[in-house]
Amino acid sequence: KKRRGKERRRGSPDHFDKRECDERDTMGAYKYIEELWRKKQSDVLRFLLRVRCWEYRQLASICRLSRPSRPDKARRLGYKAKQGVVVYRARVRRGGRKKPVSKGIVYGKPVTQGITKLKPKRNAQARAEEKVGRKCGGLRVLNSYWVNEDSSYKYFEVICVDPQHNAIRNDARMNWICNPQHKHRELRGLTSAGKKHRGLKAKGHLGHKRRPSERAVLKKNNQVKLRRYR
Repeated sequence: KKRRGKERRRGSPDHFDKRECDERDTMGAYKYIEELWRKKQSDVLRFLLRVRCWEYRQLASICRLSRPSRPDKARRLGYKAKQGVVVYRARVRRGGRKKPVSKGIVYGKPVTQGITKLKPKRNAQARAEEKVGRKCGGLRVLNSYWVNEDSSYKYFEVICVDPQHNAIRNDARMNWICNPQHKHRELRGLTSAGKKHRGLKAKGHLGHKRRPSERAVLKKNNQVKLRRYR
């Protein structure tokens, strides 16, 4: 009888796993937003992205926002709702990079005469950070994240920091970006998106020929070193 009772309780609709219930109770608002953005093919997010994408197309290619569209993602990447921290949205054209030459003519050897089917070296996210960094020269690019895309554009939100603001300079966790060596990090491939297209996300033996950079490794391996006899 006891076994039957246990089986009945386990198979009944009232039976639930205590661990699952505890996880649901401990999930905060940001966790719910994160789980929602994981399911981008859901009806809710497909409708939301479609409506927002229409709105983004009507606006300028670079525009400042009052708050991030994805607060959970922005906070994970360093955003704080405080003075000195701003968010810009930038759009970048999708697709390959056609060679910018006049009339499609390259005056050189046939091997370099390709015009189409060329791919950009940098990814779209790094190019979006570059656009914002050039537009807002007095700000420092902290990080960025994807928000939307359509057939022609990809949209990214870029988190920027004002290095001259006292709220930033007095913040011990954020004032590292005020140092002069962090000027235009996005142009030198020092942001997360920049390190990704440089191949620096690879660890171990997969990244030996990429550190400190592919050019530095190529120069070191092909340099003629003649030891001086003393």
